[in-house]
Amino acid sequence: MIRVICDPADTEHIVAALDRTFTTGNVTVYPTRDGQRNRLYLRADHRSTPEPSWPTPEQAYADAPRISNEIGWTTETSAHTPIGQGLDREYFLRKAAVLDRMALTADSRDADDIACAATEAARHLMGLDDTPVICDPRHYVRQQYAHWATHH
Repeated sequence: MIRVICDPADTEHIVAALDRTFTTGNVTVYPTRDGQRNRLYLRADHRSTPEPSWPTPEQAYADAPRISNEIGWTTETSAHTPIGQGLDREYFLRKAAVLDRMALTADSRDADDIACAATEAARHLMGLDDTPVICDPRHYVRQQYAHWATHH
């Protein structure tokens, strides 16, 4: 169940945005107690549209260095970057990609922890890229890594 409180003037715009993003039932609109805004209630499932633009892990990481090499690269890069200079996008992309690859191959004992770390790293990359989170963040990393790998 989704509940949205908004100005009456924004109701149609918000309902349209929700409809584009989710498979929804009917939207029920009630005024707030103060009568100044609307409360929108709806049941929703994330819209499951085919996403042909997302490469599979096999496609994204086909030419990637070994996981151990990428761990070494990210560790060394982080250790040798002067404090205050900051790490660049390549670092965060490669870190997110190696965590994604580790999550894909993790045994059941560590899988959840690594998957959470991979998702957080992917969200961080999306934040750097100022990308709205409208997809699985790890899919975004795979797409970006595949693009980066073809240009490096």
